[in-house]
Amino acid sequence: MVNEEIVTRETIEQKIFLIRGQKVMLDKDLAELYGIETKVLKQAVKRNIKRFPADFMFDLTKEEFKILRSQIVTSSWGGIRYTPMAFAEQGVAMLSSVLKSDRAIQVNIQIMRVFTRMRQMLATHKELAQKLEEHEQRIEQHDGEIATIFEAIHQLMAPPETSRKKIGFKVG
Repeated sequence: MVNEEIVTRETIEQKIFLIRGQKVMLDKDLAELYGIETKVLKQAVKRNIKRFPADFMFDLTKEEFKILRSQIVTSSWGGIRYTPMAFAEQGVAMLSSVLKSDRAIQVNIQIMRVFTRMRQMLATHKELAQKLEEHEQRIEQHDGEIATIFEAIHQLMAPPETSRKKIGFKVG
């Protein structure tokens, strides 16, 4: 069986936003990926609202939506009446149990892989940042020693200062 992507990874990544400190996807974007209307997605969620606690899904405030709209270059929001629903990774996973089409299942698998890949990349970046910080601390510890060595080298390179005794008589 050939593993064909219905939606590209890049397309999914472009539809993930950071809102309230969480990576989320909006109902409009998810509906587009699943090939359904946004109102169909919202109806399915509302019929199964117990599956979507606040840490899985939340409605954007008007202010959050206004800020988000200003950040997105293409304005294809149209005349929506309600603020969008934002789905965290767990909420997106839960959608697969609510939307039972083959396309929804396949798209959800791809979305879960993107979220997993993003977590792995973030962990890798944290590890690299930690290693870099450790190396910087080691360098800082040795800075004083290196400065002392350079000072000693400079002293060795400088011609010695000798105090000469004056020749002659001292009147006094």
